[in-house]
Order: sequence, then C-alpha cells, then structure tokens
Amino acid sequence: MIKVQRFFIKYKKQILLLNTILLLLAEGSKWLLHLNLPYQLLMLVVGIIGVIPIVLTAISSIKVKLISIDVLVSLAVLGAFIIGEFNEAAIVTWLFMLGDFLEEVTLKKTRSAISDLTKMAPTTALVMQDDGSTKEEDVDFIDPGTRILVKTGDQIPVDGKIVSGSGYLNEASINGESSLANKKIGNQVYAGTILEDGTLTIETIAAGEDTTFGKIIEMVEEAQDTKSHAEKLINRFSKYYTPAVLVIAIIVGLITRDLKLAITVMVLGCPGALIIGVPVSTVAGIGNGAKNGIIFKGSQVMDQTRKIDEIAFDKTGTLTVGHPEVSAIKILKGQRNEIIRLAAQIEQQSNHPLAQAIAKLDNQASDVIKVETAKGKGLIATISGEKYYLGNQNLITENTHLNQELLHIINHLSNLGNSIVVFANADQSQLAVFGIKDQLRPEAKIALTRLKKLGVKKLVMLSGDNFKTAKQVAAELPIDEVYGEMLPADKAAFVKKEQEKGYHVAFIGDGINDSPALANADVAIAIGSGTDVAIDVSDIVLVKNDLRKVSYAIDLAKKTVLNMNENIAIALLTVLLLFIGLFAGYVEMASGMFIHEFSILVVILNGMRLIRFKQKLDHHQVSKKQIDVALSM
Repeated sequence: MIKVQRFFIKYKKQILLLNTILLLLAEGSKWLLHLNLPYQLLMLVVGIIGVIPIVLTAISSIKVKLISIDVLVSLAVLGAFIIGEFNEAAIVTWLFMLGDFLEEVTLKKTRSAISDLTKMAPTTALVMQDDGSTKEEDVDFIDPGTRILVKTGDQIPVDGKIVSGSGYLNEASINGESSLANKKIGNQVYAGTILEDGTLTIETIAAGEDTTFGKIIEMVEEAQDTKSHAEKLINRFSKYYTPAVLVIAIIVGLITRDLKLAITVMVLGCPGALIIGVPVSTVAGIGNGAKNGIIFKGSQVMDQTRKIDEIAFDKTGTLTVGHPEVSAIKILKGQRNEIIRLAAQIEQQSNHPLAQAIAKLDNQASDVIKVETAKGKGLIATISGEKYYLGNQNLITENTHLNQELLHIINHLSNLGNSIVVFANADQSQLAVFGIKDQLRPEAKIALTRLKKLGVKKLVMLSGDNFKTAKQVAAELPIDEVYGEMLPADKAAFVKKEQEKGYHVAFIGDGINDSPALANADVAIAIGSGTDVAIDVSDIVLVKNDLRKVSYAIDLAKKTVLNMNENIAIALLTVLLLFIGLFAGYVEMASGMFIHEFSILVVILNGMRLIRFKQKLDHHQVSKKQIDVALSM
C-alpha cells in the first residue's frame, strides 16, 4: 500500500493531467458525438484512477482514528459506483485531486535558507603560533583565548576582541548596516563579517556554533520547525463535517432500509464545493498578490496576515534605500560645480561606500589624478601639481586647519545623522563639506501612514545602528517606538516579547541579520532586494521593493480569508438545501447533481473575484509617479 501511495504522490501532477484529459474526452464524446458508452467508460476510468489515492489516505486516517474528508469522499465515490453514477464519481475525485494539488502548490515552502546560511559561515581560521607564524585550523576546534590573524578581504572566523591592528569591517551580515565600521584595539568583532581594509589580530571569545552568526542559524532552524505544523483550514473543518454526513447517511439507511437513498445522501453530502472553495480563493488571492508584486507563501499566511496588529521594521535596506547617498553639500569657498566635479573625480579612485556616494555626483571621465590613501582618514590627491584633501576631520586638521565655521557645519551635519567628508585644497581657497547618509525610501511615509489607517496599532523600528541615528530616521515617519544597537538575537527576542503581550507581530527586513526575527514573527515579510536567506525564511516577499505593498498585502489577505469563509458557507448551505430537498421529495439524484455542480461553479466564480481586487487608496502629497520614478533609480 505504501508503494502505491508513493507512486501517486510522486506522479500527482501527471495523474491529474491525465484525468483532466480523460474528462474532456468523456464530455466531448457525450455532447459532440452523442455516444453514451464511451462517456460512461471514460468516467469509470477517471473515477477509479482518482479514488485510489483517496481510499489509501482514508485507510491511513482510519488507522489513526481520524474520520477525514478522504473517508467520506471514498465512501461517496464507492457508493456512486454501486448505483452506476460513474460521472459523479469521476467529477468528485477530479475536484478532490485538483483541490489537493492546488493547496499543496500554494503551501509549498522552500527550506534552503539553512543550507545557504551554513555555506556562508566561516569554516577555517589563521591561528597565531608561538613563533609568530600562522596555521590554518577548523573553527570548530578553536578555543576561547586563541589569537587569530585576519587580513584584508578575509572573513572574520570567530567572535572576538581586537588585540592589535585596526581596519574597516563590513558588518552587514550581523547588523544590516551598509556603512563600514572602523574597528580598533579593544573593539569586538563578529564571525561572518568581512575585513574590507586593514589587518587584525583577534583574541577569540566564541567560535563555531557559539558565535553570533552560528546562533543566527540555530534560531532560524528552531523557528522554522515551529511553523511546519500548520493545518489546512478545510481539514480542520472536516473534523466535524465529515462524521456528521456519515452518521446522517447511516441513520437514513437504517431507518429507510434504502441503500440507494443512503448512498445518495453521501453523494449529495460529498463536499465538492467545500473541497474546491478554499483552494480557489487561495489561488486567486495569491495570484492577485503576485500580479501586484506580493508573493504569499501559502494560504495559512493569508490567515496570519489579516490578524497583524503590530509591525516591526528593520531600518537599513527596509525603511531606507540601503546605501549611503549625499544628503547635503555646504560650500564655504570656491565654485560649487567645480568643487563637486573635482571631488567626484577624486573619489572615483576609491571603492569606499562614502567615496562612491560622492563619485556618483559627476560621471565625467577623471583627469590624470595622483591619489594617496591616508589610512582611516581619506584621500590626498594631486592634480596639476596642486594637492587636494578629501576625507574626515582628522585629515583636514593634519594637512590644513579647521576654522570655527567649518567646525560648526561639521557638527551640525553630524547631529543630523550624516557621515562627514571634507573637501579642501592646501590654502583652503576651495572648501566644502559633504554630508552623507542612508536615505529613506521615498514611499516609506505614505506606506506607514496607510498601515495606521488600515488598523495596525503599533509600528516599531529595530536597528543595528546607534539609537541617535535610528531616532533621526524614525522622526520623519509615523513610528511609535524606536530601538537601536540591536543584534539579531535582540530583534528576535523583541518579537517574542511583543507576542507574549498579545500582539500579532509582522517583521519586515532584508538581510541575513534579520532572519531570526523574520523566522520568529507571526508573519515574516522580506524586501525583494534583500538576501536569499531573508527571502527564504519569509512568509511574504515584496518583489518590487515597495513598502506600500505591505498595506495591500494585509488588505488582500483580509479579503481572501473572507472569500474563503463565503465559499465554505455557500458549500454548507448547498448541502443543507440538498438534504432538505431530498427528504421533502423535491430533489432527486439528477437534480441534486445539477445543484451540486452549480454550487461548485458559484464558489469558483466567487473566488475568481479576488483576481480583480484593487486596494482603495487615499490621495497623498507625493504622487505615485514620483514614487515609482524614485524606486526605479
């Protein structure tokens, strides 16, 4: 029996296709060729093929003392065979197979996130030996206190503390921040981050599974396991529906001694509309979402999404665009266009994120420029024999001087959350300050305002950045609470804490560092431009990177679940009316079958209404065209 079940599971799609073709041939032979015998034979074949996997599943259900819909469908189909209604048997089994297939497809979720995370985790490290040499060792065998050498471009293999050297680290895998972190002696570093510039000697604090990165993997595994036991809505309902119909059929058979009538009760009570109603709503709702740049990973996600009353946002790459841009240019001396042109051409020589932000201001080809790197400070360029300095405050202090006006502008822009780059020549006849920071997504304010109007009670920002910077970003948005300097474990803990308070929490993020919080949230929403891990762990993916789609997703989920409930009500009402008509003598097998099939058409048409669903939006100061242009940049 197990081998047969495996065969039908393995070739489910092909068997459904075969039965669909046979059904079409049967209907064609009846209505086009007016041949009844081929029609009956083809329907018999479809019924037999379709009922085999249903009967096997029913047997398995009975073994665990569960009277599922499979049991009722099996009895109804077998009854239809007995009374010669092969077409009813065929249609019922085909509908059942189609509904099961569609539900399985929409509920299917990838679990490749864990393997992706594992591949990204560092596996070896250069361990410092007593004689000053290094030896490559497996990170799983490195003990706390061991000293590790890390060179430019290498991945940090352990959690530890810097004991010598300095450098710039890309810590996006841990805190999601796009800007590089300047690390010095005494600073802590984390496994999985990348040393973009410099050389470090690190004293190990934790290695392997005990690192922050290792704990990210562990938390994602645990959270995904707790989500894997979701039941199908229709099977939960069948717990009560199926035994009721079966009992009614048995009672009718015992009282009337009419086997045909009892079988007719099961045939008419077979929940054809109920079987197809929920999947068709799900598929239509998910299809609408996909057409509008929203991917729902299953019907249970719809049910969870409609209940959201709190949303927690990651900052970088979610509420912001995810990369630094020039936000302010203050010219103290010299011509604005000339300074911007020179600064952009000089910064074209560097790959630093701040340098690239300035380099984008002017795309003209660079003149012949001689550039020196002042480590940790910026660039010193020589153009036509004249020196130019482009970097931080220390670079200017060491090579020219800082006046009060310049210092005031630097402090002012810094307080607004900007990273500072000063441009000056030797005599400061050309002097300017560039303020650079990650920019809010152009649609962020509108998107969050819509969520408030939709009934979301609480909007929260969780950032790996410092609290001051996070608060400055949140000040421009309708955010209720702001938290800064949060590691992945902190974000996940916050989500759990809010859930304990009774909130139904959605988390929106885009990075590997967001995956524990995403995995623990009631609904995990990933920005489409985010990492594969964040997308794999999520329940909903915003393909077009448009935060306005979050309110659309909630609205669509509410409409879809309502549509499911409507279809369930239609199916049950149809069965009730059929039973009343049957016992009142107004409904016979033929008319009952017609009403039965008509109810299936009704729920399908009702579900298809979701395809045409459009969210009703308010007018805002920023036009859709302006936002769409900004999003495409």
